[in-house]
Amino acid sequence: MIDTHCHLTDENLLRQLPDVLERAASAGVREMITIATDIADSRAAVELCRDHPQVRCTVGIHPNYAHAATAADVAKLDIFLSSIGNGVVAMGEMGLDYFHNHTPRDHQHAVFRAQLGMAVERDMPVVIHCREAVDDCLAVMADFSAARAVFHCFTGSADEAQKIIAAGHLIGFTGAVTFRKNDALREVARSLPADRIVVETDSPYLTPEPMRKQKVNEPALVIHVAEVVAAVRGVTVEEIDRLTTANAKRFFRWE
Repeated sequence: MIDTHCHLTDENLLRQLPDVLERAASAGVREMITIATDIADSRAAVELCRDHPQVRCTVGIHPNYAHAATAADVAKLDIFLSSIGNGVVAMGEMGLDYFHNHTPRDHQHAVFRAQLGMAVERDMPVVIHCREAVDDCLAVMADFSAARAVFHCFTGSADEAQKIIAAGHLIGFTGAVTFRKNDALREVARSLPADRIVVETDSPYLTPEPMRKQKVNEPALVIHVAEVVAAVRGVTVEEIDRLTTANAKRFFRWE
């Protein structure tokens, strides 16, 4: 199984990284993608991949960190994309966040557009962070029609999910799909085409049920996300493992 979205450079995971990777392997999570949120984190993610062949990474600027980003900072991302064999499989996470108020919306849009342009130029898939902004995200992305995206940590409505799928993108499910009151989200997970879903932890955040007492989430726990997705779709966990791994490998071009 692949955890398609975790933050191994976060201190909560980094300080125990050997144990985190060992627990993941023991749980059958043999590969994972660590996601960057700004320039320094992108550098750290690339460096982590060099020492851990089971890990790939992204480089990018998260909308909630975009307030400090300049055009020169975005240009720095191209340095990581130009390096051969550095483990980078996508750009992101990037996007729009209207839930928080860390970055003015016009600046979010500018940084998002700049990264999308670079991704299209480099033929790199993108990892999208989108909170309360699905329509605007898709509107921006329509100007970059060649961009291939996964909308990570989806918690939106069935209508929003269908818009994302109709635009040709994938959807990632986290521990949120396991939460007791999220029946509507489980219905989304049940209804989507099998070739459009992946599973993730977003660790160290969003610990899934039944492990909520474990404050620091980690890649090993993505199995609990897979179990719930399997249950609502009426298939085995092994089948969800097979199809989400295939989807992730194809999307990220992970050979």
